[in-house]
Amino acid sequence: MNSIELFAGAGGLGIGLHRAGFYPLKVVERDAYCCDTIRENQRRAGSVVADWALEQGDVRSVDFGAYSGKLDLISGGPPCQPFSMGGKHKAYDDARDMFPEAIRAVREAQPKAFVFENVKGLTRASFQNYFEYIQLQMRHPEITARPDEDWSEHHARLEQHHMSGSREGLNYRLVTRLLNAANHGVPQKRERVLFVGFREDLDLEWSFPVETHSAEALLWEQHRDATYWDRHKVARKDRPEKEAMAQRALRMDAKPTTAPWKTVRDAIADLPDPEHSPHKAKAISNHRFQSGARSYPGHTGSPLDEPAKTLKAGVHGVPGGENMLLKPTGEVRYFTVRESARLQTFPDDYVFHGSWSETMRQLGNAVPVRLAEMVGKDVARRLRFAA
Repeated sequence: MNSIELFAGAGGLGIGLHRAGFYPLKVVERDAYCCDTIRENQRRAGSVVADWALEQGDVRSVDFGAYSGKLDLISGGPPCQPFSMGGKHKAYDDARDMFPEAIRAVREAQPKAFVFENVKGLTRASFQNYFEYIQLQMRHPEITARPDEDWSEHHARLEQHHMSGSREGLNYRLVTRLLNAANHGVPQKRERVLFVGFREDLDLEWSFPVETHSAEALLWEQHRDATYWDRHKVARKDRPEKEAMAQRALRMDAKPTTAPWKTVRDAIADLPDPEHSPHKAKAISNHRFQSGARSYPGHTGSPLDEPAKTLKAGVHGVPGGENMLLKPTGEVRYFTVRESARLQTFPDDYVFHGSWSETMRQLGNAVPVRLAEMVGKDVARRLRFAA
């Protein structure tokens, strides 16, 4: 199935969707470092991005009308800084808000479906009206703003159109949800808003796949049957003592039917320690020790035996900010780029271009590959059913 990937970044969303069966006819990314990462991987035999038609440039200069009738999917993550918890929260007053361009792409190319994602901050109460406005535009992309009409006036007109029940022209059935990647097998507590739309003339119903992993199942394996520790060959004396968690596990009536959350240990246990085994670590791409990690209020690192905290894009305090491993001893160190890629579920043969801080920025902005693949496979299945 043919697709276009916008705001591709380092490729997380695109790789997941490609694995799900979508072949990108065009991949658009403006950032030179992200493009260098994709190009570097394109030079590697067998890379998942080898045949991507990468275009380094501004989405605003792309004519999507040339793809009308040719696309099964348009996907992308419009720049999220206007909505990020770490940003200035300017939203619709921020020139980096690229949702209008994502919606223009849908309007011009008229794909059978679209998948867009953004940060949790978009769901904040202060953005509620704009969040609703984005969704209405996705549902009715041909109802465009008039000259000199501000967003709130356009919002009101879209609401009126939507409530009228009129379905003339191009319309999409939209499903929106805030997903925690940890609940879908990603070793990271990462919440992202996903927008999935299907063209209305296809007459398809769709809902997000059910969650497959849970904190309760991890609790059971760590504090009831100890299979987690046995799997990792951790002696009883080396297991962290968490009385509150143990008591919570004892109150559980039965073992959960879901799989346990994946932890940092699950993700990186087979990698050599970059600090104490640097020679072994050098044999693995992007696996180099980065000194200077320290814990301070709000930046305490990710415990080894839990899913990682959300990887950040490197603008929160010291470079890399929260992107640290918290060892059972209480010590902290920065995750290597390879460890961070594991936490974002990138394939091990996917390399990242640039300095440590630059590559951590790319990873901090990425969509977990596994999360994208999970959603993409279900979208692909539904489209094949309609074919």
